[in-house]
Amino acid sequence: MEWFDIGVNLLDKRFEPIEVLQRAADKAVNKVCVISSDLKESSKAQSFVENTVSPCSVYYTAGVHPHQADHASEQGLLKLKQFCADKSMVAIGECGLDFNRNFSTPENQLAVFEAQLKIAAENHQTVYLHERDAFEPQIALLKRYLPDIPSAIVHCFTGTRAQLDAYLELGCYIGITGWVCDDKRGADLQDAVKAIPLQRLLLETDAPYLFPKNVRPRMKNNEPCCLPHVGEKVAELTQQSLETIARQSYQNALSAFRIKC
Repeated sequence: MEWFDIGVNLLDKRFEPIEVLQRAADKAVNKVCVISSDLKESSKAQSFVENTVSPCSVYYTAGVHPHQADHASEQGLLKLKQFCADKSMVAIGECGLDFNRNFSTPENQLAVFEAQLKIAAENHQTVYLHERDAFEPQIALLKRYLPDIPSAIVHCFTGTRAQLDAYLELGCYIGITGWVCDDKRGADLQDAVKAIPLQRLLLETDAPYLFPKNVRPRMKNNEPCCLPHVGEKVAELTQQSLETIARQSYQNALSAFRIKC
């Protein structure tokens, strides 16, 4: 079996990236996508991918997280367009809306999100989406722009069945994390996962966050090597074999990111 972790905060200060990637490769997690929260981090991810000999294949996203929208600039968004020429940059994001904490104003979040959707449409790029407590305005923007965008990935989905159906109606891929392994807090997600078509399922750790509770013994941080445990829980819930979940989610990731092997 092969696994593709479509969301890792690999440059987090808690990680020694090469050691993390080696542990991932040891568990057959042989493809990893490094996610970015702002354009400075995007540049660091690009440099890491370009200059690192890794035991597994590493890709990255480039974009502005809604928390960072207040700090985005027109010049920075021009830089984002330049990332689109890099074949290792597989999606624009994390981008989206987060009205839960409003670390950036809703007005700026909306403007920066729409600017990134426009760039994705103009440059034929996948979008990597974040949303929290902002579902309706996010869906409204996606309905306008997704017809011109090749793929959309709903990162770390933890929403309701109705929200899942709305994303699926737009043709989105759905990213499932270790949250699904929490039988108490993840009960709603466990129910929703049963309704995800296999051809729309993606798996991610969002490492170092969202440690899967079915991993024993517990590690210091969540890592890509824990991804098969997320797969095990999804296989249990969907009554599919682990091999089917691994194979389908892997192929879906290649399609969503438009990676040719």
